[in-house]
Amino acid sequence: MDPKDETKTSTFDSPVCVHNPHLDLLKDDILYHFSLGTGTHNLPAMFGDVKFVCVGGSPWRMKAFIKYIAAELGMEDPQSDYPNICAGTDRYAMYKVGPVLSVSHGMGIPSIAIMLHELIKLLHHAHCTDVTIIRIGTSGGIGLKPGTVVVTKQSVDATFLPKFEQVILGKTVVRNTDLDQCLAEELLQCSKELNQFDTVIGNTMCTLDFYEGQARLDGAFCSYSEKDKQDYLNRAGEAGVCNIEMESSVFAAMCKLSGLRAAVVCVTLLDRLKGDQLSSSSEVLHDYQQRPQVLVGCYIKKQLNAKAVRN
Repeated sequence: MDPKDETKTSTFDSPVCVHNPHLDLLKDDILYHFSLGTGTHNLPAMFGDVKFVCVGGSPWRMKAFIKYIAAELGMEDPQSDYPNICAGTDRYAMYKVGPVLSVSHGMGIPSIAIMLHELIKLLHHAHCTDVTIIRIGTSGGIGLKPGTVVVTKQSVDATFLPKFEQVILGKTVVRNTDLDQCLAEELLQCSKELNQFDTVIGNTMCTLDFYEGQARLDGAFCSYSEKDKQDYLNRAGEAGVCNIEMESSVFAAMCKLSGLRAAVVCVTLLDRLKGDQLSSSSEVLHDYQQRPQVLVGCYIKKQLNAKAVRN
């Protein structure tokens, strides 16, 4: 076999990796927060065909996404309400249609990290290969027109450094937060083809908090001035930060460790240089929130059509 062909083949058969020898010692692996498990569910039969995973904060948004992508792919069922696969728990919600899995992750790093541990194990136990995972969500922009979609280049921390830090056994472990640049460019190209809204590639700042951690002036506590806020956000912009949210760093780090091709696609609901609170109407905000799913839906449809042509 030609080495180039071998490389191409291995790329399209890439497994989902776990790095934990202790899992081999478990008789059953209970995915507690999903109310699923290897001893109680046939995970390969349920999820073995998954090629695209989309995750987002709210259960409502992820159910709306699965309905949208089902219609886009011509897989909608008028008789189906798309049942929540994780109905046995109230922690997360999960929906599936064809090769697309849609999962909620809650708000903030701890919540999405718990979900990702169990999602990565689920995909591993299901023997899934060549999986692309995309976080879709909302964010605050820096110097961008509200409604602009940001595809993340790198996730940076609140000091503008591209890293995710976690304390494990009392020691700080630093992990890389790079995301798949080819995937980011493919998503940008899809946006150009759609020609419906502005999309940029840039760095995303991931914070531990919605208020003080994002330099807001409207929280219960605030020990800094408007000038302090503006100086900080301007420094962030100079460091290449286009938007702010609360999940991208651990998402990027864990996906990279597991070999998942990953992207973060978030719409900006406001320009944080001009304010902290949302003043747009509910109709406008609803339109903004549809944009990441429209872009990702376009990408998934394009990929599946290309695969159908190859086959």
